[in-house]
Order: sequence, then structure tokens, then C-alpha cells
Amino acid sequence: MSIRIGTRGSQLALAQAGAVADRLRRAGHDAELVVIETAGDRQADRRFADIGAPGVFVREIEAALLANDIDMAVHSYKDLPSRGPDGLVVAAVPERRDPADRLIARPEFIDRGTSGRSPKTAPPVLPARGPGAGAEVQGLLPLRPGVRVGTASARRRALLWEVRPDLQAVTLRGNVPTRVDKLRAGEAEAVILAAAGLERLQGVLDLDGLVTPRLDPALFVPAPAQGAIALQCRRDDPVEKALAGLHDEAVAFPVRAERELLRRVEGGCDLPFGAWCRSIEGGMLELIAILEIGGAIVRESRRGNDPGKLAARVWDAFVAAGARRGTASAAELSKGGEGSEGGERGDGSKGSQGEQDGDGVYHEMVAGPGEAGSRNGDAAIERGD
Repeated sequence: MSIRIGTRGSQLALAQAGAVADRLRRAGHDAELVVIETAGDRQADRRFADIGAPGVFVREIEAALLANDIDMAVHSYKDLPSRGPDGLVVAAVPERRDPADRLIARPEFIDRGTSGRSPKTAPPVLPARGPGAGAEVQGLLPLRPGVRVGTASARRRALLWEVRPDLQAVTLRGNVPTRVDKLRAGEAEAVILAAAGLERLQGVLDLDGLVTPRLDPALFVPAPAQGAIALQCRRDDPVEKALAGLHDEAVAFPVRAERELLRRVEGGCDLPFGAWCRSIEGGMLELIAILEIGGAIVRESRRGNDPGKLAARVWDAFVAAGARRGTASAAELSKGGEGSEGGERGDGSKGSQGEQDGDGVYHEMVAGPGEAGSRNGDAAIERGD
């Protein structure tokens, strides 16, 4: 089968799409990459919310899919918002690299403290003075006071404030190599990037001379589905069957909990929200999430063996936290999570009660029977390389 693969043109996107193309070729298909420029690529100097997020890195690619200009698309899963065009499905989740963030810093701005340990492996303890910050997050960011940290992510900004309110968050956009270049040029003293992107660009990206500690995802909680790849195609297209052979259920299973919680949050691009689900002993899952409620970061975690039910329990905890704080956010949260059970989806599994087959719904075919799929929403939390 001849398969045209839509992708962005960044080095990271091409690396991801190229790896998928290689796997399809090994399976006997003729795979061709088609580079598509998105709104996020064209306006790399502006914040995501200012250029019409959600979907700033996927809208043009999805339009090409619907127009039959391409046969499938390779996305960073975190780029896909909870609302999308009818008729498209996420047919496979083939892999997930490290879901964590990494701090990339110029060494002269690292605070090595008094421990004498290497900051690459054991950051020194620094005070956490932000609202809601606990002792468990102390020492997470081994930077000198007042350092400028580049990021365009609302989640990373909120976590920076929680852990180290003395640091300055400055807007820094662009693909991974561009942001590293800006760091070296002095536009910031440190940046925070997804570890998965750095892994996929090994051998291409020059990090020589920089300090790159990994930020524990249980504390510095990543964007939902960070590090995962999503393969998207038209519903009931022959390509869907070809992509099914690339799907890794062990990867998709915990990611499903993160995506379900994302569906419930249904915030905007500027809403500080993070979710990370990991497999633990006994076949169980642990879902760890943060959400800004009433101006402060609220942290919740639960354990279970069903991704949809696990996300519902974490969501209920956020709703209860909003109610305890007595803010308007409590009412808004309870509205956002309505309709967690409901009618049949197009693939035969249970979807949300508010799901509309003809109005901007992603049909995430990788969801297992009885688990909720994505429905309408604007929870485009974090996008781009």
C-alpha cells in the first residue's frame, strides 16, 4: 500500500515521522513524508493562546487528511486537543519516550549548594516558597536565585512559581534546536524542554557544555501524553488496518488515563494542567495530576486498574478541592466533568454522554471497550516541540 504521511517540518517532527515510515516500509508499504506547515510553525514568536490554540500544530495537517491530500499523520500526542474534526481517528499509539521534562541550563547559573554532588544527578536542596509547595518538591530546580527560565507553557510557568517563585519565567518559543540556540545566545539562562524530544534528537542536537537534569515527573508533572506518538487517519480508511500493527497497548493503556483526564479538564491553552500515569506493581496504574484552582496548584493522585475510572476519581478530587476553596472554579470544574458515562461511540465502546458524532469529536479507536473516549472540549494544554 502507498501511504502519504503528513508531518510538520521541524527536526523533531521529521524524526518521529521518519521512524514511523521506516516501520511501515518494513511491513511492506510504500511510505512517503509530506511536510505541512502549521499556524504554530508560521508564528513561532507568539504565545500559543495568541495564535488561536488549541490545535495550533495540527489543524492544517488534519485538514489535509480530510481533503485526502495525505493518508495519515504522525503527531506528538500532546499536540492533539480534546476536540477535533469528525471522521478522524487516533488509530495507533506506537511508542512513548521519557514523559518527563528536563531543565537545560548554562553551567554558570547552576547553584551547586553545599552538598558537593553533581547537579546532573542530585540537585541541591533549595527552598520552595510558592503557594502549595511542599517539602517533597524542594531541590527540584538547582538554579541560582533570579535566573530567567524560558518557556511558553502555562503548566511549566505555574510549576516554576510553585517550586521557585524567585525565578523569572520568560516566553521562549521555537522548536527544540531553536530554543537551545536562544539559551546559548543569552535570551535566558535556562529552558525547560520535554525529555522525549531531546532523546529523539540525539546525535543532531548539541547540548555540549550544558547541564541537563531530569525533572521527576511525579513532582514536575508533565503535559498529558507527553512523549507519546499518535498516528491519525480517516475513520474506516484502509490505512487504519495498516496502522493497527504498530499499536503498543502497553504504552497506550496508561496514556488513556491522562487523555481521559484531559477530556474532563477541558480548559484552554493557558490553563496550568499536567497529568502523568505510570504502571506500578500488581498490574495497577497510578495517575498523578496537577491543576491550578483558585490561583494555586492543586496536586492529586489515585491508583486503580481502569484508566477511565481512575481519571474520574482524580477529577472528582479536583472538584472537591475547588469546592473546599469556595471559588468559582468549583462550579466550573463540576460542569467540565459532566457526562463521563453515556451512549455508544462509533467504535462500539462507551463514550461520554455529551459526545456528538458530527461536531468536532476525536474518535480515539485505541480506547478499550467500556472506556470513555475524547469528546468536545478546548483542553489544548501544551503544544509544540
